[in-house]
Amino acid sequence: MLKKLLKEIIVSIAGKSAEEIVDLLDGKKYINEFIVAKKLNLTINQTRNILYKISDQGLVSFIRKKDKRKGWYTYFWKIEIMKSLEFLKGNILKKMEQVNHQIKSRETKEFYVCETCNIEFSEESALVHNFVCNECGKIVVRKDNSFTIKEYNKEIDKLKKELELVEEEYKVEKEKVDKIKARETKKEEKAKEKAKEEEKKKRSNKKAEEKKKTAPKSKTKVKKETPKKAIKKRK
Repeated sequence: MLKKLLKEIIVSIAGKSAEEIVDLLDGKKYINEFIVAKKLNLTINQTRNILYKISDQGLVSFIRKKDKRKGWYTYFWKIEIMKSLEFLKGNILKKMEQVNHQIKSRETKEFYVCETCNIEFSEESALVHNFVCNECGKIVVRKDNSFTIKEYNKEIDKLKKELELVEEEYKVEKEKVDKIKARETKKEEKAKEKAKEEEKKKRSNKKAEEKKKTAPKSKTKVKKETPKKAIKKRK
């Protein structure tokens, strides 16, 4: 389902020819643009044009690496899944807003139709043309909006279901990202803790060394002989 949604987004931005790019780009690692071009059977310039269009919307990211021998840069691309889903969600909400506007218009305004030409007129337009079709000259009749409103409501239901799918996929992806971030944070905290312990140990060793250097040297005591013992030794 995720790939289907992503393809829908890419097609809306870069056209049907760009649909397969979703199967090639990864959400975790960057893919060499020359591999993408080869798989799509396109030139590197055609591939870049597609990727640049998608990049303009912030839905793909890239890094570049310099070829040490040739001196030119090669680009590596990755699809931004969460941003893509946010983009699709925004599009769906805009469509829903437009359809709801149409429903409100149909519920509050009158429309007329030429039954011969099947041309629809707003009330203002019908008044301007004296309720006569400007194509065939026949009288226009008031249109029953109930069927149109029913169709618009069906479209709203369809968009709501699609929105639910997008939100569900977004939730799944967010949980994945949050888990990765939590692991990275834990790893960083462990590294910081280890660095603190090592620093503490270094300071402790330094203090011990300094204490050792400044400590007074112990003097050896010379045993004094009594005069009597000294006389005996002479004898």
